[in-house]
Amino acid sequence: MTTEKDVVIIGGGPIGIACALACQKKGLKYVVLEKGALVNSLYNYPLNMTFFSTSEKIEIGGIPFISTNPKPHRDEALEYYRRVANSQKLQIHLYEKVTSVHENSEGTFEISTEKASYRSPNIVIATGFYDIPKLLNVAGESLPKVTHYFKEAHPYVMQKTIIVGASNSAVDAALEIWRKGGEVTLVVRGPSIGERVKYWVKPDIENRIAEGSIKAFFNSEIKEITENEVLLTTPEGVKKVPNDFVVALTGYQPNLSFLKALGITFSEDGNQRPTYNPETMETNVAGIYLAGVICGGMETHKWFIENSRSHADLIANDIVGKN
Repeated sequence: MTTEKDVVIIGGGPIGIACALACQKKGLKYVVLEKGALVNSLYNYPLNMTFFSTSEKIEIGGIPFISTNPKPHRDEALEYYRRVANSQKLQIHLYEKVTSVHENSEGTFEISTEKASYRSPNIVIATGFYDIPKLLNVAGESLPKVTHYFKEAHPYVMQKTIIVGASNSAVDAALEIWRKGGEVTLVVRGPSIGERVKYWVKPDIENRIAEGSIKAFFNSEIKEITENEVLLTTPEGVKKVPNDFVVALTGYQPNLSFLKALGITFSEDGNQRPTYNPETMETNVAGIYLAGVICGGMETHKWFIENSRSHADLIANDIVGKN
């Protein structure tokens, strides 16, 4: 049996939830399809993560987010989005992965999942970018000791851990592991710690490097990973570093192949920004809208909760205007 909807929203993160709120307020029949847990990306963030934004900047639908901290923590955000979804009785189907989307002869979309099928003239894609890591593409990357995600420091206590990257996630992981008693080495492709690292954290990591508590190789890259060592290409030549774990926090990318399969076009530069109308968020494929970080293509640092939550109202208003 196929369920008819005015809008199908793919992705149950903060922006997907914001789209659901906007559609609900406009009286549209909608459903949110999420392949994992509610706000799955936030759930998979490090346990002790602190947001860069203040709580009022990541609240959605005009529903206040009250935090006891200047910057909210991961657990507070999970609680907030849970309460929004439950209190507003949002139509969200969790653990329901979309398997195919195609346009039928009537000009509406047929959406199939692992559990059901839907038909709708409008689709909102708010799938984020946290599921596909940017790989190092080096020998040994498939070893069990290598991961592209960091959850907590405990597994790395009393171990020699290499952190790859110089972003917020890499710096947070390096500091937390070091403070829990791990031996940390940072491998950074550029000449310094990233400029977008949280302003209250950047001096901390720079001081730990300066005093030698955390070793850092700048202008360096991993050449090969073995069971007990990592080979680095550095300005001083190839160096062998004893190693137990590699945490490669080199960033993530959206599922652009899914968008391409729907007929969405992209910018011709390396950033692969999808084509959409910024006044409505509708793509070059009529009836398909984008919301959130996926709008930036490979430029995943362009869009956040605070500057993309407005996409929800733009989309809902355009759909209602068409009707």
